[in-house]
Amino acid sequence: MTNAQLYTIIALCIYAIAMALIGCFSIGKSKTLDGFLIGGRNIGAWATAFAYGTTYFSAVVFVGYAGNFGWNIGIGSIWIGIGNAVLGCLLSWLLFANKTRKMTKKLNARTMPDYFEKRYGSTGMKVLAAIIIFIFLVPYSAAVYKGLGSLFGVVFPGVETWVWMLILACLTAVYLVAGGYVATAYTDLVQGVIMIIGVICLVVTVLSHDAVGGISGLMANLAAIPKDGEQLTNIFGGSSFKFLCFNIMLTSFGTWGLPQMIGKFYAIKDTAAIKRGTIISTIFCVVIGCGAYLIGSTSRLVLGSVLPEGGVDAVIPAVLMKVLGGGTAGIILLAIIMILLLSASMSTLEAVVLNSASAVAVDLIPAVRKKETKPESQMILTRILCLAFVACSFIFATQNIPIIVSLMSFSWGVVSGCFIGPYIWGLFSKKITKAGAYAGILSGLLVVGISTLVITLHSGFAAAAAKSPEMGVAAMAVSMVIVPLVSAFTKNKDNDRVEEIFSCYQED
Repeated sequence: MTNAQLYTIIALCIYAIAMALIGCFSIGKSKTLDGFLIGGRNIGAWATAFAYGTTYFSAVVFVGYAGNFGWNIGIGSIWIGIGNAVLGCLLSWLLFANKTRKMTKKLNARTMPDYFEKRYGSTGMKVLAAIIIFIFLVPYSAAVYKGLGSLFGVVFPGVETWVWMLILACLTAVYLVAGGYVATAYTDLVQGVIMIIGVICLVVTVLSHDAVGGISGLMANLAAIPKDGEQLTNIFGGSSFKFLCFNIMLTSFGTWGLPQMIGKFYAIKDTAAIKRGTIISTIFCVVIGCGAYLIGSTSRLVLGSVLPEGGVDAVIPAVLMKVLGGGTAGIILLAIIMILLLSASMSTLEAVVLNSASAVAVDLIPAVRKKETKPESQMILTRILCLAFVACSFIFATQNIPIIVSLMSFSWGVVSGCFIGPYIWGLFSKKITKAGAYAGILSGLLVVGISTLVITLHSGFAAAAAKSPEMGVAAMAVSMVIVPLVSAFTKNKDNDRVEEIFSCYQED
């Protein structure tokens, strides 16, 4: 066993014990359904801010996005991190956090489908939203496993990737099933601190590498790379400008309609916590997002512009081994970075699984049965489904089921494209009708579905998957436009109920 492997195992054991203790500590605070799903609406600024940030960034960001875009686009890829921090985080908190907290509290809504049912008076909309969440978010979680598995596979080349996926699944299941949202909030706080420390250390180490030459040498050395130097140093992405813009919009505005992100606002305890959380979360996203893409943009220099075996997904793992592979200090830092990436993956996985499980247990099953289910029974079922969904996503990731892999490419855009219009307009306008909200949800499905069918018939499914960012952005834009448009030609039949809902903004 190498020193790198030994230190990583020690760090992993310490981390696992800490996560298990937090799960045990949180059991007492998650005995009710409200406590399990939204922490009793009593989560503070720091825990909520870090929960939002850690859910935003998983190992997929470092492996799939930072490695890919940093290698192919260069320094311009940092705009994705900036966009995520400003648009996906800061603007989301400023515009939606307080209104979401107040309205969901007034409606006693615990989930996104629950919000749709009570805001628009439609059980059918609740069922549709729950089905969309289940179909597209569970496969999305499989991508989280893959990102982590490829990274640990570099440090432990003799260990099968599925072993690390199984460790991720078990750790997540233990504290999620035990402590629910409270456990995830406090583990996210710990995970967030680890992520910040790890990213800062990694950025400093990578920039100090001889091939990079610090901030001052980065641009000059990138410009000297034959053929691609001009592209890699173009601050606006050069020939990839359009591609860059669509990915900024998808990964930034996409958070405005994702239930695992919006759900953080349900749980925060008051307006004062929101003000502090806005600042904390934005700083977190700046450090993690910009740090990840900055590291990716140095990869050509660190690796001598030779793409490693395994393609762009192997870029960041190869960079880590190159800059941290030698010396005791480097090996210890490598162990910290591996725990950082484990933390990023677990925080995203727990949020996705909790939303998927609650969509079925709290929203879908009671609506289909048309019979009121006791909160205690819903909570037990949610715990069981959390365990089941962790297992399912693990199986999907290890089996490489074609349909699941395909759904991953579209999950972010489809879910946000369906929900963004009805969710946002429902917060701001009394004039939005049930028909308008339905139109927004269905338009998201149709835009992506029809576009995928047309492109697939013309150029094959691979071409359609490559266009998934554009489809997602289009779905979100259409949803935002069609909701008020359809509402303008339809009427609310329960204006008194809508007036009562909006009275929440005069209350604390």
